[in-house]
Amino acid sequence: MTQIYLSSLLIQVVYFNTSIFDQEMETNVLKLAAQNAVVIFSKSTCCMCHAIKRLFYEQGVNPTVYELDEQRHGREMEQALKRLGCTPSVPAVFVGGKFVGTAHDLLTLQLDGSLKKMLKAAGALWL
Repeated sequence: MTQIYLSSLLIQVVYFNTSIFDQEMETNVLKLAAQNAVVIFSKSTCCMCHAIKRLFYEQGVNPTVYELDEQRHGREMEQALKRLGCTPSVPAVFVGGKFVGTAHDLLTLQLDGSLKKMLKAAGALWL
């Protein structure tokens, strides 16, 4: 905080430290991702996000979905996902609190059969 004296009036200027805010947003995103077995960060207008959500629903998995374009701090959350290595930023899928990947990664895991194993291990799929 910086203090500036203008005549007899004291004005306090507070500098917003974006790096601290960025770190807090990354921490918040990771906390959200760890709260449920499957978490998807998505955008309601993204066709690949829709396809990935359908992939989970069709397997009987009910993921927690955060639509970034509908969240108050969605833009900041998207930037935090990019800093965490999610490229593209959506859909970003976490299973068991760990980042699994984006659409391409999920489709690869589905095709080789390892997605189902991950879902069972995380407790998102029973059979």
